[in-house]
Amino acid sequence: MTPPLAGRWRRLFSGILDEIIIAIVSVPFSWNSWTYVWDSSRGIWERIPTQHVFLQSVIAFLYFWLLHSYWNGQTVGKKLFGMRVVQENGGKATVGQVAIREAVRTVLSWLCCIGALLDLGWILFDHRKQALHDKAAKTLVVDA
Repeated sequence: MTPPLAGRWRRLFSGILDEIIIAIVSVPFSWNSWTYVWDSSRGIWERIPTQHVFLQSVIAFLYFWLLHSYWNGQTVGKKLFGMRVVQENGGKATVGQVAIREAVRTVLSWLCCIGALLDLGWILFDHRKQALHDKAAKTLVVDA
């Protein structure tokens, strides 16, 4: 039997806490640098800022994947707010399911805010409070 579904507000605050942790850990790896690009219309080399978000995405993926897979389906935020990720039937989520869940979440976050908003906004209208990344991996977030 599946435990009760976790509340939307607790999921939000848990996610904010997890994102703060990821930001703190990834700050040294998400610096800005400059890249030179040829501007053919002006005939000059132009210097533009480049943010290194790939490493930040890898750190976030590993944080969520490893903790959800090997720490009772919980991240630090989920543990603090009393939630965990499980399979739709209530069983422990597999390493593969969690990898799919986090890969979908990562790809959607790369779609310039629209993907992340759609992913998380889905929770508001879904009767099982699943985000798109939960639907893709066939997981639920429930009370721990």
